[in-house]
Parts: sequence; structure tokens; C-alpha cells
Amino acid sequence: MLNWTPTQKNVAFGSFASWTLDAFDFFILVFVLSDLAQYFHNAVYDMSIAIMLTLVVRPIGALLFGRLAEKYGRRPILMLNIVIFSLFELLSAWSPNFVTFLAFRMFYGIAMGGIWGVASLLVMETIPDRSRGIMSGIFQGGYPCGYLLASITFGLFFDMVGWRGMFMIGALPILLLPFIYFKVPESPVWLAARKHQKSKGLLLIIRQYWKLSIYMVLLMACFNFFSHGTQDLYPTFLKLQHQFDSHTVSLIAISYNIAAILGGIFFGALSEHIGRRKAIILASLLSLLVLPLWAFSSSFWVIGLSAFLMQFMVQGAWGVMPTYLTELVPANARAVLPGFVYQLGNVIASVNTMLQSRIAEAYNGNYGLGMAIVAGTVAVLICLFVAFGRETRGIEISGSVSKPPY
Repeated sequence: MLNWTPTQKNVAFGSFASWTLDAFDFFILVFVLSDLAQYFHNAVYDMSIAIMLTLVVRPIGALLFGRLAEKYGRRPILMLNIVIFSLFELLSAWSPNFVTFLAFRMFYGIAMGGIWGVASLLVMETIPDRSRGIMSGIFQGGYPCGYLLASITFGLFFDMVGWRGMFMIGALPILLLPFIYFKVPESPVWLAARKHQKSKGLLLIIRQYWKLSIYMVLLMACFNFFSHGTQDLYPTFLKLQHQFDSHTVSLIAISYNIAAILGGIFFGALSEHIGRRKAIILASLLSLLVLPLWAFSSSFWVIGLSAFLMQFMVQGAWGVMPTYLTELVPANARAVLPGFVYQLGNVIASVNTMLQSRIAEAYNGNYGLGMAIVAGTVAVLICLFVAFGRETRGIEISGSVSKPPY
């Protein structure tokens, strides 16, 4: 990374910050879920529909903004994406009723769906090939970094501004636009390819690489259950099952999100040495060792330590995925297919909060049990799926067409 040019560093920061602030806006909802349920006179289970709806529509955004990025370039579409998701985050603060709130979250979800694919592609096409492993970990670390910012913001400001004020703060990502406009150039790969490489339609790509597409969708469904299953209801778990106040919840969330960032960077860098598959499998297996303490402890210190270790492993496995998905697909499908299959996996995993909250209700409010069942199951499935996938470490993506694993 020390050998990167200033331009490459600016692109890395701009892409990382875009994904961070996008995740920040998403996780604001996670922290105020129980408060929204009280305000709109709904159960937590009913309010979890808002999270599910946000996840369900994200493939629409991945497809829409991915196609636009293929046609008009990564940079302008990334900026457009940021404007739209910031706008609907702000509008969420002024929701007069539950139905309107759901509508705003749906449009926010469409905008959110485009960020990951466009931002990750922009940075992967700009940095040196040898740096993709560590950059993958850094970029994916933007997700827990956004969670971390939401944790800090919740702890510092929620008691003063309430849930509406939290969503108003969530509109601040729009301030990133001047930096991207002045400091982040277009992808050199897109600039070099736009005159002589024609992008294929999504259906044509899926038809040609249908085995690969199915494999990636199932893998990303497991990964999204892995992250959302260990994060989305965790603040609710701490507040309702353990009766922790907002300050304590914030401290624990800050701790495990710092771990998540470190885990993504560590396993992303490790994947350059031992391979993508081994790094993912190692992180997933280690999460199983932590899971009993993470879900069933009662001591504040044990809960905090196990949450730290769990997110180090979960996001450690995730830290390899931006480069792994980019390397798996052919060059003329990279603007659309990685983000699209990622968000389709999100659709399958969108039932997570409803599933876990329903299990908790069935077992006298035991959120830990619901989270443990989901997290443990998908950790095993991730190991199996990745074991049957193809190793991609060392594939060049700078204008090349990488060979798919199927």
C-alpha cells in the first residue's frame, strides 16, 4: 500500500468511505428498531419488516446502478447513488406513519443496493493486482466501520435527538460528494475498455455462466445470513434480553465493530498468502468455537469479549469476498454480476430478522438462541460451499477476462 500513487489512495478512500457511510445509514435503523416499534405501536417482529424490505429490493439497485456504471462509468454513478440513498435516509426521519416509513426504506434499499458493486469495482480496477487481498479486507471493513459510526452516534446523540434525529444525521454522507468529484478519477479499466469492449446483458451473462451464478447466489445468501444473523438483532438482544442501557449497548457495539474491521483486514491480507478459500474457511470455523459464549453468556465482560471475537471471524471471512467475487466473474460482467448476486443473496437472507425474532418469541424472548441457530448453520454451509469453489488468488483483472470456476 505504501507504493500506491496518491490517486490510487484517493480512490481507495473514496470507495471505502462510500460503503462505510452506506452501512452507517443502514445500521441506524438497527439501533432504533425497538424505539420505532414503540412509536408506531408495533411489535419488534413487525418492525423487522423494514429491514427485510430494505434487503429485498437491493438487487434492483445492484442491477440498475451496475448497468449504468457499465455505460456511463463507475465514478458518476457512485456519486448519484450517494445522493439518492442520503435523500431517502433523510426522508425516513419525517415518516408520519409506518406505511410511509416502509416506502422510504424500500427506496433507500434500492439506492443502497448499488453502492457495494460500483464502489468495490472502482477500487479493484484501480489498485495494483497484488494489493487486492488487503484492499478487499479494507473495503469490506467499511461495513463494520459504518456499524461502528452508528454505534458511536447512537451512544452520543440518541437520548438528545431521538429516532428522527438519528435518521437526519444519516443524511451526512452527501458531504462525501466533493471529495469524489475532485479527487477520485474514473476507473482506468473502464476508460480503456469502453471503446472496444461491449458489455453483455445480464440475462445473457447468467445464461452463459448459470452454474457460476447459482453458486455465487447461494454462497452470498449464506454470507448475508452470517453477517445479518450476527449483527441486526444484536443490539435488541443486548437491550431486551440483557437489559443493558443505550450507553452499554453502544460500548459493546463499538468494541465488536473495531474487531470486525481488524478481522476483515487480517483475513483479507492472509488470503494473499494462503489463498481465498482457506482464509474464508479458517475464519468461518473459528467463529463456531466462539458461538456458545457469544449467544449464551450472561456476564458483561464475557459478552463483550465473545462479541469482539465473533465479529473478528465473521467479518474476517467477509473481508475476502470483494476480491473473491471480482476474480470469479468475467471482465465484461464485473460491473453487474458481483453486486447483483451479492444482493440476491441478501434477498434470501432478508428473512433473517423476522426468523430470529420469531424464534425468540417462541422461546420466551431468547434472542441468543435464534442468533446461534442461524449463525452456526451458515458458518458450516459457507465452509462447504467454499471448499467446492475454485481458488482465484493470483488472477489478473486489469482488462483481462478471468476464467470462471464453472
